Amino acid sequence: MNNKTSSTRGNRQRATALDKQRDQRRVRIIIGAAVVGVVVIALVLALVLGSNDEESAPATTLAPSDTEQVVRLATSVQAAALDTVGNGDATNGPAKYPGTPITKDGLPELLYVGAEYCPFCAAERWSMVIALSRFGTFENLGVSRSASNDVYPNTPTFTFYGSTYTSEYLAFTPVETATNEPNGSGGYKPLQELTDAQTAVVQETGASGIPFLSFGGKYLISGATYDPGVLKGLTALEVARALGDVDSAVGRSILGAANGITAAICGMTGNQPAAVCESAGVQAAAKIINV
Repeated sequence: MNNKTSSTRGNRQRATALDKQRDQRRVRIIIGAAVVGVVVIALVLALVLGSNDEESAPATTLAPSDTEQVVRLATSVQAAALDTVGNGDATNGPAKYPGTPITKDGLPELLYVGAEYCPFCAAERWSMVIALSRFGTFENLGVSRSASNDVYPNTPTFTFYGSTYTSEYLAFTPVETATNEPNGSGGYKPLQELTDAQTAVVQETGASGIPFLSFGGKYLISGATYDPGVLKGLTALEVARALGDVDSAVGRSILGAANGITAAICGMTGNQPAAVCESAGVQAAAKIINV
């Protein structure tokens, strides 16, 4: 082999090595650019999704132990706290309405119509749970929140859907007409339907808003009985813990409204049980709402 041939072969080998190095550099550049692109996209998404704090849901998926604690705190509020608050910061208590009496299984019936997306219903359920727990017991009460794309978004609350209530004094019939999940056309996914008899009860009052409560055809609530804004930014557990603070806006609002609801229920049950209906907090609320 002559020197010329050897030199040519060496040049080819060096060229091949250089080509491989260039190819490797191009691959590294492409991979690096792809990684940078993914990171940029992730950052943009994080900024977009995190820029609207009001519509970002607080932690609403509670551990089972936390859910149990929320239910326990709301269903076992001390009578002393309710007596201290009286009507509190409640602003729109039950009103007398001489409608057609409604009963169920021989007991006066409290008919509730609401929806899981509704922030006003979300606020009212806290007071309802407290009041109703003075007359009976709930089972399978769920913790939920209002819709994230409505006013007072993600208001922590309960849902009556799937729950049961037992009382010797009254029948409680809750109807949650829709979920808190959008249906893609500007509304929410349907949940429960009113019966013809329930529709007639609502139509008789002329009320058009929710929450709707008919207390045996004697008293009426249409709309929240306190400002849902006091629950803004709070989790269900934080609200439940605040129920024991009679000086807080949460405690004065929810407990005050609960006393008003209790007073209306007492009007259904013939003021039974007396220990509840004659309590200082219920009597104070009854005077203000003229029950």
